[in-house]
Amino acid sequence: MAGRGGCRRGREQLELERLGEAARAGSCPPSPPLSACSRQAWSRDNPGFEPEEEGGAAAAATAAGPVLEMDVEWGSPAAGASSSLGSGAAGQGGGGRRQQQQQRRLPAGRGVAEGLSRHQVPADGAAPHRAAWAKRLARRLRGLWGTRLMEESNTSRERYLKSVLRELVTCMVFLVVLCVLTYGTVSSSMYYYTRVMSQLFLETPVSKMEKTDFKTLSTMDDFWKFTEGPLLDGLYWEMWYNNKTMAENKSFIYYENLLLGVPRIRQLKVRNGSCSIPEDLKDEIKDCYDVYSVANEDTAPFGLRNGTAWTYTNEKDLNGSSHWGLIATYSGAGYYQDLSRTREVTAVQIASLKKNLWLDRGTRAAFIDFSVYNANINLFCVVRLLVEFPATGGLVTSWQFQPVRLIHYISTFDFFLAACEMAFCLFVLYYMVEEILEIHIHRLHYFRSLWNCLDILIIVLSVVAIGISIYRTSTVDTLLKKLLEDQNSFPNFEPLAYWQMQFNNIAAVTVFFVWIKLFKFVNFNRTMSQLSTTMSRCVKDVIGFAIMFFIIFLAYAQLAYLVFGTQIDDFSTFQDCIFTQFRIILGDFNFTEVEEANRILGPIYFTTFVFFMFFILLNMFLAIINDTYSEVKSDMAQQKAEMELSDLIRKGYNKAMIKLKLKKTTVDDISESLRQGGGKLNFDELRQDLKGKGHTDAEIEAIFTKYDQDGDQELTEHEHQQMRDDLEKEREDLDLDRSSLPRPLSSRSFPRSLDDSEEDEDEDSGHSSRRRGSSSSGVSYEEFQVLMRRVDRMEHSIGSIVSKIDAVIVKLEAMERAKLKRRDVLGRLLDGVTEDERLGRDNEIHREQMERLVREELERWESDDTASQMSHRLGTPLGLNGQPRSRNSRPSSSQSDGIDGGGGNGGNNIHV
Repeated sequence: MAGRGGCRRGREQLELERLGEAARAGSCPPSPPLSACSRQAWSRDNPGFEPEEEGGAAAAATAAGPVLEMDVEWGSPAAGASSSLGSGAAGQGGGGRRQQQQQRRLPAGRGVAEGLSRHQVPADGAAPHRAAWAKRLARRLRGLWGTRLMEESNTSRERYLKSVLRELVTCMVFLVVLCVLTYGTVSSSMYYYTRVMSQLFLETPVSKMEKTDFKTLSTMDDFWKFTEGPLLDGLYWEMWYNNKTMAENKSFIYYENLLLGVPRIRQLKVRNGSCSIPEDLKDEIKDCYDVYSVANEDTAPFGLRNGTAWTYTNEKDLNGSSHWGLIATYSGAGYYQDLSRTREVTAVQIASLKKNLWLDRGTRAAFIDFSVYNANINLFCVVRLLVEFPATGGLVTSWQFQPVRLIHYISTFDFFLAACEMAFCLFVLYYMVEEILEIHIHRLHYFRSLWNCLDILIIVLSVVAIGISIYRTSTVDTLLKKLLEDQNSFPNFEPLAYWQMQFNNIAAVTVFFVWIKLFKFVNFNRTMSQLSTTMSRCVKDVIGFAIMFFIIFLAYAQLAYLVFGTQIDDFSTFQDCIFTQFRIILGDFNFTEVEEANRILGPIYFTTFVFFMFFILLNMFLAIINDTYSEVKSDMAQQKAEMELSDLIRKGYNKAMIKLKLKKTTVDDISESLRQGGGKLNFDELRQDLKGKGHTDAEIEAIFTKYDQDGDQELTEHEHQQMRDDLEKEREDLDLDRSSLPRPLSSRSFPRSLDDSEEDEDEDSGHSSRRRGSSSSGVSYEEFQVLMRRVDRMEHSIGSIVSKIDAVIVKLEAMERAKLKRRDVLGRLLDGVTEDERLGRDNEIHREQMERLVREELERWESDDTASQMSHRLGTPLGLNGQPRSRNSRPSSSQSDGIDGGGGNGGNNIHV
């Protein structure tokens, strides 16, 4: 102890001399918080800890939330004065310490000015101060983007989790904003809007005598019946149900949906001779029209050869775009006819097209396009009805009803969405800067993480969505202006609807990936990380299984396509075969169709596919996942327990509850437990009581060990009173610090604010004595804070050690109970042997059985004792009475028999 005290006094003298020399020389090198002597002593007393480097301490002080900063420049005369003041205060009482604190903690707004005026610092000293201020500002701005990838490798676990928690909160807010934006643009009204429009045009019969509707059209004649019947009836609502005329030249479908402009009907054709005819059939077949392709497209005038319906118009002039149909992909060009705003004129136009054979053998697709607007729900509906005429004959129908919201910022909720859009843009900018900083730090290693690539993908998708939204908003105004100028023209909302659908798709994918990103933070929980660890470990096995699975799967798909593709719709294409087989695995299949298509190969295909894919391969996949999960779970059970994100949140919650006086501190809970215990409190009782109130083993062990001075594992009234006195003194010091520091300062910083210090001292009042001792002996705050952090680390590690010791104690208690049970059994067996001898019974067989059981029990006891010696080498276990005993020793035969009152006879029988 004397050596350590001398080392400490020598360290203090060296620190004061170093500070004085630095002040006289005008330089500002950061002094290390501890001398080499103290570091050696620390390492000797705590072999499990590494001495903290100055860089790590500075980094921790920089990022530790709200901080108190000292406005002292080491290179200025003020620093020398401050250091001399600190050395002088070492020999003074509490008043000198308070004066030192007041002199050292100058207000932020006037600290530099008062220092310059008091010590006559030259005017040129303002330039270094401005440079330091700029560095501090840059450091603070960079702190806004502080993430775990920007932390240093030697960062403490708690600080690392704080960075993770800040990322998690930011991601959650971003997710909420994104969900509000996406869900705010979609409502159930869109579904009902689509349903009523589709019922009107798709499910209305072509006539009262026929049940054919648009979905079941089969011939060109059916197409003309549809255009002359349900199409005209659905487009033009000119009369009310009481035959009262509606507004002139305006059609409100369902009396609510305004028909915008006029509808358009367009067709695409292929030229004659686009396919080759066999020589043997050329005399019989004169015309040949190939399947549709852009190369085979017919562009020559036909029929009446006047007007747009009979002459070809290219895609650029029509401002059209390609469309993906069921049979082919069609261009935006063709022959088109704009209909009228009145039913009578439109009927005449359709009759003229039908009469002059507008549709012929070369027609491959006919489009019917129109748009409506519902002011009640502020929605446009862009409708496209497509009729495809394949080269095989007949026709195939398809349709698109796209409800879109093209006019924004009308209602109050729309303006709220506008604010969310601005917040979304700010978040995207924030994440862009964050990723740029991380890429700058880690270079190409940044892209090795899948989570980092996911962050980049989310940013790219967000930027694309913003660009589409800007284009959509700017274009819709121009289109509506043109529509209002000429209401007899066709308003082409198809490009806007297309980009709106793309925007919805991108927004949906972005929301999905942002939700997936939450796993990045959930993985810091020990339980939740089992999923990601399991998936990462079984990747190789799953890839090998997938190769084997898809070889068999594709073989069956090819077989099904060749055998059933010509007769079953679900197997008509190779892609359909793949999806159908996945449905079979999930139990959705139609065995009757397969059997009817091929009475021999159908049942064979179905039976073997279900057997191999469902009963063998699928169970192999589940076995791989189960085995890997078991390994991961066992490995995690053996890993060292670390502070988790939930522990950090729980710690912050407890601090907030204590600060709001909604929850008692550890000392208050101990006081209550002590009053209930009648003046004394056993450690086991205290631990059970405080653990039930939410305190950790580390906190309980730290406080109990500090104030249990006699080491009797009991906390007396006198020891508890000392704890209360230390806490009251600490609170007085904190009140004084709060009154002398009205606001944070600017240059040197402490890792904790006053509120945080008060909360920490409430949890562990052992810091109070160290703090007063450090101040009275002249220890600088830099050294004091470094020691505080190291003590916190030591207490955290001690807590984990205590938890392990508790586990060992529980195991030892279980072993003792088992041994007592065995002794009881042996005692009863030996009593039976003794009773036989006393009564003169000569049952040799019974005696041999008893002796054999005794020997087996003793051998089992020795093997269990050896195993316990190998597995519990942390310390010497305690016996029943709390006395230490050797691990490889076992009780004598007299002791084992004495438990049951057997006496010396039991010992003799054991010897036998």
